[in-house]
Amino acid sequence: MNIVIPEEILQASQLTEGEFRQEIALHMFQQGRLTLGYASKLADMSLNNFRQLLKQRSIPLYSYDVEDFELDLKNLRELGRL
Repeated sequence: MNIVIPEEILQASQLTEGEFRQEIALHMFQQGRLTLGYASKLADMSLNNFRQLLKQRSIPLYSYDVEDFELDLKNLRELGRL
């Protein structure tokens, strides 16, 4: 599937087509809607370059929330390490 970005939208955003794709990819990755691999494909970038872009924008590569932490604590307790 191809997505056509109308020229007036590109002009209004003041972004090139590549920059626009990168912004969409960053947003979708940050929201957890796309994996790193798919987001880098959408951005038309290598994985390493997309990782660098994430780093420049201070977007974490991995999401670690309270539920993950609690699960880790539970597992450590069951293993007798806490």
